[in-house]
Amino acid sequence: MAAHQAADLPLTSDPKSMSDEPKQTVLVVDDHEAVRKQLFWALEENYRVLQASSRAQALAMVEKEPIDVVLCDLRMPPAEHDISEGLAILEAVRKINALLPVIVITGDEDRETALKVVQRGAYDLFYKPFNVDEVEIIVRRAAQHYLLEKDNLNLRNELRRSGDWQEGIVGSSPTLRRVMDQARAVAETNATVLVTGESGTGKEMMARFIHNISPRARAPFIACNIAALPETLIESELFGHEKGAFTGAANRRQGRFELADTGTLFLDEIGELTPAMQVKLLRVLQERQFERLGGQQMLTVDIRIIAATNRNLEQMVDANQFRADLYYRLNIVNLELPPLRERPDDIPILATHFAAKAAAKHGKQTPAFAPGFLNNLVAYRWAGNIRELENVIERAVVISSAPVLAENLLPEKVLAQVNSVQHTTQQTAVPKLELSNGLLPPDLSFETAIQQFKRQLVGQALRECNSSRSEAAHRLKISRQYLHRLINELNVEG
Repeated sequence: MAAHQAADLPLTSDPKSMSDEPKQTVLVVDDHEAVRKQLFWALEENYRVLQASSRAQALAMVEKEPIDVVLCDLRMPPAEHDISEGLAILEAVRKINALLPVIVITGDEDRETALKVVQRGAYDLFYKPFNVDEVEIIVRRAAQHYLLEKDNLNLRNELRRSGDWQEGIVGSSPTLRRVMDQARAVAETNATVLVTGESGTGKEMMARFIHNISPRARAPFIACNIAALPETLIESELFGHEKGAFTGAANRRQGRFELADTGTLFLDEIGELTPAMQVKLLRVLQERQFERLGGQQMLTVDIRIIAATNRNLEQMVDANQFRADLYYRLNIVNLELPPLRERPDDIPILATHFAAKAAAKHGKQTPAFAPGFLNNLVAYRWAGNIRELENVIERAVVISSAPVLAENLLPEKVLAQVNSVQHTTQQTAVPKLELSNGLLPPDLSFETAIQQFKRQLVGQALRECNSSRSEAAHRLKISRQYLHRLINELNVEG
């Protein structure tokens, strides 16, 4: 069927009727003039409406006009007998602008058509014959969504340009860079994330980083520490309550799930959930629906869940302390933060960052570090990780009046542990290669002797460090990557 011409219908609504704020632009793509006219008059009061009757016309407008929403018929010439042309337009539009929402118009009410449309990236669809009021609601939602998407993209680009996109996560070690790369990849999706690591490694900071570079950046980030809540109040805190739901519930209260709608909910110390709350959380993760405590209304939320724990949830599952089905729902993407002792190269960088932060907080000049001060920081084991390091640096900044921080400003436990380790290292016998009259055995080449010596050094370090490769690398004063290569090349067990 030939495309109908809109002889008596303008290609765009009258810009003179616009308010001070420019109207968003809607492109209607349909080969039937009557459909275009119906949609034009339904939308022209609130939008600038453009029209196209073919793929070529539509794509030309998308290329040159600031389109905010596309409405496109599925059955278009030259293939009105099937939906191939409509799908081709949908895919072509998304190639030009992946953020641009495309709403599909269709007369096919079968599930297969709807599935194909969704798989190709359509924002929504409505069926003929359509109600113009319903169409206006869908278009308004799509237009607002597009504004938010563009706003978020601009924000993320600005953060990256300004260098602040790591949101306070300081360091450049290979282990940290690997985790950050994974975090950036998952941030663009809606996948549930489980952040694991020892206490003080920065799990909440990682959760905020993911939120702040995600499409949800403008929406709320709501944090909830499960371990800090009394067991009797966890359900009310998470899901809210109605007035009179329990003694003391004088008013209706929104819970964390409701407050985080369209944004991110961070559940810290997730391993502390009671068995009963584990069941309720699993249901919400599956259905994204819940009821307030004491209520009957089913509430639906659109949120991203990030959970964190310093406990081994797999072991808890094996011990029947944590539900396996909940664990697998939470552990879609696992980001494991390395302890500070496995990031020795980052310690001077972190110390400098925390010194500047503490100096600004307490109105002092940012100090420098004496070599001994930094050497002790790098040698210390940091059981409390980054949190402990920040505390030690702030303490030193507060009690010092000198422009350079000396090692005597460090806590006694830091100095005692470092001295103990150094003493043990000095007492450790270095493996010796057996020589004959001060020379190599005649059947042993110089290169082979060096290999044997390396093998002895690496093997002894691994034995003394209980097979911990990160500790052995630190003891040998080499990088973990080099240690891994030596273990493989020299065939060292460990």
